[in-house]
Amino acid sequence: MLAWITERGWEACVDAAAVLPATETTLLHVPHDDLAHAPPEPLGRRRRADLEARWTAVSGEAAEALLDDAARRLGRPARRRTEHGRPEDAVIAAARDADVLVLVRDGRDDDPGPHSIGHATRFILDHAPCTVVLAWP
Repeated sequence: MLAWITERGWEACVDAAAVLPATETTLLHVPHDDLAHAPPEPLGRRRRADLEARWTAVSGEAAEALLDDAARRLGRPARRRTEHGRPEDAVIAAARDADVLVLVRDGRDDDPGPHSIGHATRFILDHAPCTVVLAWP
């Protein structure tokens, strides 16, 4: 089983994964790498490289802390995995080795319709190579 852990709604994702039987669980987090994909102007190359290095360190620490919290909440052994890049691509690639993918709705909370699912989650739902469990945050 693979659980996609995001900053918003991770508790619901872990709770949904916890009630499913699994011989192996992987908690996956894909940090926001927005700065890494931004154009270099107007920062300049040297300043941009420094900011990217600091951003990577901070996002890595935050990802580890989030995965630690998720593992504690899950209450059973789990592999922790951090991937970088577009979240939808990273989750789909990781789901190729899973039999079940657990994720959480990430759109508007006030609308139970299509707007309750964000772009990346919609892409994953449409392209997942395994069974998907979708939880409410």
